[in-house]
Amino acid sequence: MDEVVFRTWRAGDTGVVRVAGVLDFASAVRLRLTLYRCCDAGVSDIVVDLSRVRLMDASSISVLLAVHARLAQNDGGLVVTGAARLVLDVLEITGAAKELGAYGGVDPALLEPSGRPISDTEVHGRWGDDVNELAARMHRESDPHERVRLRDDLIGRCLPMAERLAVRFTGLGEPADDLRQVAALALVLAVDRFDPGPGTDFAAYATPTVVGALKRHFRDRGWAVRPPRQVQEMRLAVNRARADLSQDLTRTPTSADIAARLNTSERRVVEAVGASAGYRAVSLDAPLGADPDAPNLVDRLGGFDDGYESVTNLESLRPLIAELPGRDQTILAMRFYENQTQQEIAARLGVSQMHVSRLLTRILGRLRAELLSD
Repeated sequence: MDEVVFRTWRAGDTGVVRVAGVLDFASAVRLRLTLYRCCDAGVSDIVVDLSRVRLMDASSISVLLAVHARLAQNDGGLVVTGAARLVLDVLEITGAAKELGAYGGVDPALLEPSGRPISDTEVHGRWGDDVNELAARMHRESDPHERVRLRDDLIGRCLPMAERLAVRFTGLGEPADDLRQVAALALVLAVDRFDPGPGTDFAAYATPTVVGALKRHFRDRGWAVRPPRQVQEMRLAVNRARADLSQDLTRTPTSADIAARLNTSERRVVEAVGASAGYRAVSLDAPLGADPDAPNLVDRLGGFDDGYESVTNLESLRPLIAELPGRDQTILAMRFYENQTQQEIAARLGVSQMHVSRLLTRILGRLRAELLSD
């Protein structure tokens, strides 16, 4: 159900990433992995071709800016090219267009995929051949104590690489410490499950193991309110359909338009769109505006209202009052609707105040008993 496609190649010290499809929050994770793989392969500059991207959001731009900042530390950088229409609008709105060089041009030869692909082997080799030798020694070792020592040594040597893989996922809503822990546990599993043999590479086995564990962490733990898998998949389909229909209709598509394109019900489309809000929760202490004195969200939350119970009691009393004799209804109306005192009621009825008090006690007692019995 993932619509975005990445293609990478290398031209000297420059890595080129061509993206096709929709860059939303979900695909921003893959974008981050692809760009960091280029960084780990040793390129000094990255060119991202966005000419085939139909739509992108702020999360993808955050990834581009983060990788650009990392490359800039070594006098390199990241530039984007081919951005147009909605994609260029988003870059301009977020203020990233100039920083990422969206208005400049690049050498057309770089955009021809004739360079050397950036392969996983090129990245994995950075773990070092001594790791493979240590893994082979550990699995050949028959002494359990020595095997444990070699295992701890292997994990210690590879832990920095696992943490580097975890860094690729930082800034996406999950605590960095949690990501490092997930990567470390996945590394331990890779060490225990790796079966060395002729031509095998531990890094080639461990890298997808660690990355897969990090992806599953986001899938299973990243949602503040996790919707069913079916709803998550429908959300991706809705995002694709919305981008396609925006191009075809030259307007924002309605829920009915998207439902017709996906051959599903409008209710399922609305449900999928609503599920997107469940990925990140908003703090109750978040301010409602840029003003430092603006109220917090918690200040706008409603509390318990005693009026609801009063309405319930009044509606329950209405049929009971209708069953009272006319004189009793008149006394209640004068006392509780006209706010007359018992003395005023007694004067109107030509009776004593004491008699009015006894009548009110009897009427209210009857209503209370009938109300509680229901």
